Amino acid sequence: MTATRDHSGSSRPCASGGPTGRSVAASAVPPGAGDARLPGRSLLRIGPVSLLIRRRATLVAAVLTVLLLLAVVLSLSLGTPYVAPADVLRALSGAGTPYDLVVFDLRLPRVVLAAVAGAAFGVAGTLIQSVARNPLASPDVIGITQGAGLAATVALTSGMAAVLVAPTALVGGLLAAGLLFALGARHGLAAQRFVLAGVAVAFGFRALTEVVMLTADPIDGLRAQIWLIGTLAGKGWTEAAWIAGTLLVLLPVLAWAGWALNSTALDDDTARGVGLRPVARRIGLAGTGVLVAAMVTAQVGAVDFVALVAPQVARRLVRAERPPLVCAALLGALLLVLADLVGRRLLAPTQLPAGVLTAAIGGPYLIFLLLRGRRRSS
Repeated sequence: MTATRDHSGSSRPCASGGPTGRSVAASAVPPGAGDARLPGRSLLRIGPVSLLIRRRATLVAAVLTVLLLLAVVLSLSLGTPYVAPADVLRALSGAGTPYDLVVFDLRLPRVVLAAVAGAAFGVAGTLIQSVARNPLASPDVIGITQGAGLAATVALTSGMAAVLVAPTALVGGLLAAGLLFALGARHGLAAQRFVLAGVAVAFGFRALTEVVMLTADPIDGLRAQIWLIGTLAGKGWTEAAWIAGTLLVLLPVLAWAGWALNSTALDDDTARGVGLRPVARRIGLAGTGVLVAAMVTAQVGAVDFVALVAPQVARRLVRAERPPLVCAALLGALLLVLADLVGRRLLAPTQLPAGVLTAAIGGPYLIFLLLRGRRRSS
């Protein structure tokens, strides 16, 4: 038996026939028929492997990549001193300019961190929202951010060394994830139970965080408050390396997740009918999402709403039935790079934390979802 993939993204068995080993289903479809059957999609065949490519998703990803590069150059240019975009490009190419110190040492680490962290938030939000089947599900809604925030607050207010804050926050985020899975594991991690358990975990950890801050020294409480808002100030290559390393290690899992997301809209009986294991898939997707969310939150703080907004905006741009993983990552990177840029320059020389700007984006987005839901119900 060999496996092939139909246009819905699910796997289906097909019998091999003849001494050549070609599948009966594949030989029954004439060349070029895939495009006619699947409008808006192209079938790319590389030897025995077939890949179904959404043309609109590819175009959106290309446009987002260009916009991200422009945002990076703009972020490297604006500031004191101002660096012309041409000088930025020459510096990045290694040609050597008087602004190399400004570009490479002062601005590039922070911009790279914003891009990598935004992409990680986009990936985490896509996986969690797809499992929850809810556009409002994200790490900052289901308790992962709050668990990391509680642990970081305890570390910052107890005199713990600064180098231990990020590992402590990571442990807190993972503990929150463990509690979430323990509460939501009944009925095969059902979508509604998963979200409700996450909201309960988030409120519990948030209340504990407030208690710790109220009993802490005011200066330490202010440091914890800044961390909870989420800021990229004073951070750079080290934090970016941890996040990028996590995504690199999980790359094979993310490649599987990009395909497995196609089946998340199926109910359990239908999924089992086509040979899938829906519970194992949901646990794998959700586990990957919360791991990425815990890592990125531990490094940059509780930057809210990027994981909430990026997947759904990307889904609307692609006009797909589920958030596209690559486009959501690119859009998350673009949003955080722009949020950090505006935060640095809006009230210069005062710098606003990136989390303040992402919250300003997320608030109107939630209002939009509410109004859109009311129009649909009416």
